Amino acid sequence: MTTLPAQRQPRTLMPDLAELLGGAPLFAGLRPLFDRNVLRVEDEVNDGRYQVRAEIPGVDPAKDIDITVHDGMLTIKAVRTQTVESHGRSEFSYGAFSRSVPLPAGADLEDVKATYEKGILAVSVPVPNGAPAAKHIEVEVRPDA
Repeated sequence: MTTLPAQRQPRTLMPDLAELLGGAPLFAGLRPLFDRNVLRVEDEVNDGRYQVRAEIPGVDPAKDIDITVHDGMLTIKAVRTQTVESHGRSEFSYGAFSRSVPLPAGADLEDVKATYEKGILAVSVPVPNGAPAAKHIEVEVRPDA
């Protein structure tokens, strides 16, 4: 009885764009733009609260997510690891992600709340006066001396 060798996933001749950019030191800085593991965030001020949402699927929020507020910046850090075993082979991937966003003026840092549901992290910070209004600055014109 003959056994057939385990079938492998075909690999393309052209590597992933992120792999190409990561291998060249000149373009390594561009890799996050094309990386599939980028920490995406969206933010808005709504009903007197500044809200930031980040897509972080596949993590344990109690162990893998760290949220800090320092010097007017909200920083979200996450670590994701994944191991896949199949047909006697194992593959693993991991990544650390960090994103900082400036908080609006007057944000109440004592009442920051964070929730995690279905892969979405939501951080909410009260802003007592709502969205900060733009202030117009008049230019003083001085006569030529």
